[in-house]
Amino acid sequence: MEEEIIKEFETNLKNSIESLEGRLKKINAGRANPSLLDGVMVNYYGSMTPLKSLVTISVPEARQLLIKPFDKSSLSSIEKAIFDADLGYIPNNDGECIRIVIPALTEDRRKELVRQAKATCEDGKVSVRNNRRDAIELLKDLKLPEDVETRSETRVQDLVNKYNKIIEDLLEEKTKDLMSI
Repeated sequence: MEEEIIKEFETNLKNSIESLEGRLKKINAGRANPSLLDGVMVNYYGSMTPLKSLVTISVPEARQLLIKPFDKSSLSSIEKAIFDADLGYIPNNDGECIRIVIPALTEDRRKELVRQAKATCEDGKVSVRNNRRDAIELLKDLKLPEDVETRSETRVQDLVNKYNKIIEDLLEEKTKDLMSI
């Protein structure tokens, strides 16, 4: 039973890291990427619909996104959704498509993005700690012998240390990416 708890714990940690990686990808380093608009929801005829299912997104230039809707009547809703998503981009609607110019990063903006990446990684560490707490509670509920419980808790802590190191490495890599010109 303890093996199952530890395996489930490690699976939860892997899921936390995948989620963290996805959130870090959305922190923009000044380059256009269609994934920057992941998570944008558009009010399309009364229902919230993911932007990606309503448009094609291309990258005509290194710092520009071109968004072409399948239904041109949804342009204003798409524009509003992008603006409301508070991603820091200003959509330009030309009646046919929407263009988003990714602003060049200033030193202050780079530092702000690094702070944002640190906060995101701290959220990842909180998730790891919450998973650790849950796993240890489950192990205590099993009423295992003291030496087995201690060994299991040590294994859990070793996994926590391993995944916290992964988070630190991700942060270091993202910081390097953001601060490079």
